[in-house]
Amino acid sequence: MAERFIASYLIGETDYETAKQRALNITVEQTVEIPRDIVPAGYVEDEILGRLEGLEARDGGHVAAISYSMDDAGGDFLQFLNVLFGNSSILQQTRLIGLKPSPALAEITPGPRFGRAGLLELAGAADGPLLMSAIKPVGLSTADLARLAGDFALGGMDFVKDDHGLADQKTAPFSERLSACVAAIEEANGKTGFRTRFIPNITAHRGGTIERAYEAKEEGAGGVMLAPALAGYDVARQLAADPDFGLPIISHPAFSGANVVGAGCGFSHAFYYGTLQRLMGVDAAVYPNFGGRFSFSRAECLSIVDACLEEFAGLKPILPAPGGGMTFERVPEMQDAYGKDVIYLIGGALIRERETLVAACRRLCETVRAG
Repeated sequence: MAERFIASYLIGETDYETAKQRALNITVEQTVEIPRDIVPAGYVEDEILGRLEGLEARDGGHVAAISYSMDDAGGDFLQFLNVLFGNSSILQQTRLIGLKPSPALAEITPGPRFGRAGLLELAGAADGPLLMSAIKPVGLSTADLARLAGDFALGGMDFVKDDHGLADQKTAPFSERLSACVAAIEEANGKTGFRTRFIPNITAHRGGTIERAYEAKEEGAGGVMLAPALAGYDVARQLAADPDFGLPIISHPAFSGANVVGAGCGFSHAFYYGTLQRLMGVDAAVYPNFGGRFSFSRAECLSIVDACLEEFAGLKPILPAPGGGMTFERVPEMQDAYGKDVIYLIGGALIRERETLVAACRRLCETVRAG
């Protein structure tokens, strides 16, 4: 018999028997996808068919614990995700909230290469928090974006990323922008002694994401950023597992919101922006901060932090990176919520200080690190 892993689903049914039938339907839907009464006896029924291991009332519904055989996954990461929540992700009032993996998970994904400890080491920091900003908006020239990157570096930011909308626009093509921003940051680091790292967004079509990742490495980038909901959930895992790549990977939440914002379906915030990112091999996960222009609550954001940092299947903890609506005035509130194991992502509030950007970055760094 193969090892089994257990997925937890919140089913929005208060009646136990109704919730149980919904859960039993998931055991079929996620594995054999045929009526239960015609499931073949023997190996298919005993091994491949999902098993309802537990059902308990919680959060206005019931949480079903369902186990699946690693034979279902077939040694493939995407099939593993498909077994976790493939067809059932289309169901209403069905939300994937947790995973208890089996030891054999390591055969499918090695997890993050760097994780929390590795990112701190690269930044030359004994502990956090770390700081990241973004070059933007789209439409600026390569020279203007590189100037921004250099000023962020002079101001002491740990990471400078491409913002989510930057790809290969005519005003700043990817290769040109990559080279210019890396050079600007290297020049700034030479003056300050800081270790600011440029993080280009490599999300691309037709397999171009991997090509851009290696181009970034060759040009001297300090890591890469991608949007898994656009590029695919296996890309980060491929890069994290590739011994020839060896750069940190930061995920961006673009195109992912519909997976979490419907309270009755999709994924829990913790699973999607924490657990799933670690399974993919991401080293830091950007997500919308509470109190900003998005709808995430403080509790949802803190659940993401827990999922990024807690012990899980031997995978390295990663750094949560809240962004969206971060300002100087909110630093004490953020420090109270997140502590030190975090990357603060602050973009617009710094760019607003464009005429004195270097001084604004230094002031921010001093404020955050003094807390």
